[in-house]
Amino acid sequence: MASWAHAELGPPEKDELKFGFIKLTDMAPIAIAYENGYFEDEGLYVTIEAQANWKVLLDGVIDGKLDGAHMLAGQPLAATIGFGTKAHIVTPFSMDLNGNGITVSNAVWEKMKAHVPMAAGKPVHPIKADYLKPVVDQMRAQGTPFKMGMVFPVSTHNYELRYWLAAGGIHPGFYAPHKGDTSGNINAEALLSVTPPPQMPATLEAGTIHGYCVGEPWNQQAVFMGIGVPVITDYEIWKNNPEKVFGMTKEFTEKYPNTTARLVKAMLRAAKWLDENNNANRPEAVEILSRSEYVGADYDVIANSMTGTFEYEKGDKRDVPDFNVFFRHFATYPYYSDAVWYLTQMRRWGQIAEPKSDEWYFETARKVYLPGIYATAAKALIAEGLMSAEDFPNLDSESGFKPPQSEFIDNITFDGTQPNAYLETFSIGLKDETL
Repeated sequence: MASWAHAELGPPEKDELKFGFIKLTDMAPIAIAYENGYFEDEGLYVTIEAQANWKVLLDGVIDGKLDGAHMLAGQPLAATIGFGTKAHIVTPFSMDLNGNGITVSNAVWEKMKAHVPMAAGKPVHPIKADYLKPVVDQMRAQGTPFKMGMVFPVSTHNYELRYWLAAGGIHPGFYAPHKGDTSGNINAEALLSVTPPPQMPATLEAGTIHGYCVGEPWNQQAVFMGIGVPVITDYEIWKNNPEKVFGMTKEFTEKYPNTTARLVKAMLRAAKWLDENNNANRPEAVEILSRSEYVGADYDVIANSMTGTFEYEKGDKRDVPDFNVFFRHFATYPYYSDAVWYLTQMRRWGQIAEPKSDEWYFETARKVYLPGIYATAAKALIAEGLMSAEDFPNLDSESGFKPPQSEFIDNITFDGTQPNAYLETFSIGLKDETL
């Protein structure tokens, strides 16, 4: 790692690059780095291409059709440990914090409302899954399975949805890949399945699912269509949770170290631009993202969450200034503890079939999250006067582990240095057993 942190940044070894993304607002750092000319400033000539789904995107990076991509934080970790497609995928850059929500159908919301505390005629937030449990129990008693959509088995959305449900006493099911069961529905009281993000509202409207967890703008789309109610944001499930990362093959970063550091520089500038002056640039960002080649949703739908508000029930718009964070709170730094949290959730729900030592979690985090490359990029920006040291954690002394975090929906504290002790705290989830 030290060789990265002190290397002189030379010209890019590869200057023509193609990046992939999924049509979500949190791909913004890539779009802004492109539109604002930050990639070109680094001598990089980038093509950006929307991908059909997360698997196609990952396969594109693995087979070299894409040089890098906007990825679910769980994707590089899952690929590296061999859950699903096996490949050594790494990330030197975390793309954002927060940005997701959980939406339920109007019919489910009407039943939930009877259990939700109210103040001044409006629901008291955060809305816990405790208030959904009686609805799920009633439906199951009537022989109707309760179904929810999430975007991919190793997505933040899957883990956030499972976390929220389990915190309310609803079992979201286990995986058992060692037995050939990758449905994730063993013992489930709520059946979760994959739906690509842009298709979530239509799938809900058709009645195929009763709710979903997805990134923006697809929760706000349900509000605009009048078909569902977003009940909680991931900011309320885990305050300032890491969401997407920029993923590449380990081989790419080793073969093209200058190119890698330079593309991180460009995206750091984009991330800062997105957050600076209290989000003053967000309306311009929304206009860019609303274009068909990027997210392609209506300006008003994207703006509803990206400009510091979030609309829950129709007309109940509330201030959530940190719903989308791209640079504040050191959002871009690839913390090992973030990787550890995702790995604990993979273990909790059986995607990692057998118990692992604490050291295994740390080793895996170090294989995938590359703060050394990040430090090279950040130091170059500081040297160029484009950023200051205060914009980053202490690049020479940062351990990669955030202090213990307690702001979760269930008030359980996560300490990334103690993964197995953390798993022991949950009443629902695997601990030291194998299914």
